[in-house]
Amino acid sequence: MIDILTSGASAQYIIVWVFVFLIVMLVSLPLHEYAHGATAKLLGDDTAENSGRLTLNPLAHLDGMGTLAMLLFGIGWARPMPINPSKCTKVKPKAAMAITALAGPVTNLILGFISVVIMQLIFYANYDILMSGKESLELYLLYAAESVADINIYLAVFNLLPIPPFDGSRIFLSFLPTKLYFKVMKYERIIMGIIMILLLFGILSLPLRFLSNAIMDGMLYITGFIKNFFF
Repeated sequence: MIDILTSGASAQYIIVWVFVFLIVMLVSLPLHEYAHGATAKLLGDDTAENSGRLTLNPLAHLDGMGTLAMLLFGIGWARPMPINPSKCTKVKPKAAMAITALAGPVTNLILGFISVVIMQLIFYANYDILMSGKESLELYLLYAAESVADINIYLAVFNLLPIPPFDGSRIFLSFLPTKLYFKVMKYERIIMGIIMILLLFGILSLPLRFLSNAIMDGMLYITGFIKNFFF
């Protein structure tokens, strides 16, 4: 985001990216966290609800460092949802930990898929205008939908990293003995610091981008039938 604002991009392009940034921060990240809490509630845990976090209000979920990371690196996070797996009476605690953790990335993938559908609709409904190569409102709407799709898919992949404090670690570590799990979690902050450094130097970008692009290509293939409604 900062790169775009300082790259000399056109005012229209900057407006598109501000719109995308707001969509991600006010919709994607809050829904990601809400999904964790709502899933835990379905499994019997009311911790999120009792703490006032089981809400779609973005202000209840936004995190200062996560917002800054979104500005600097194009990837961010919200405040972690308070969940107590031991209160999830419908499944065993370790299963609850994995299921509730998976709910967040799945939500981002759903949002990404919806955005891909919108992309396809915009593209084929305005095919002649877009293929002319001229700047237009339709072109900026396509950029916005593509960017929202790309960021949501990237967020899902990023959060599925099998290392603390990401959702993937809750899934992976749920298969470990309890004592070993808590030993690993003691180093959560240190690991997060290392991840930030890796992001800063772009070391994680290549594998994460490869996986994200593969998922995006798959979604574009699945939604390719939309073309048939216009041609």
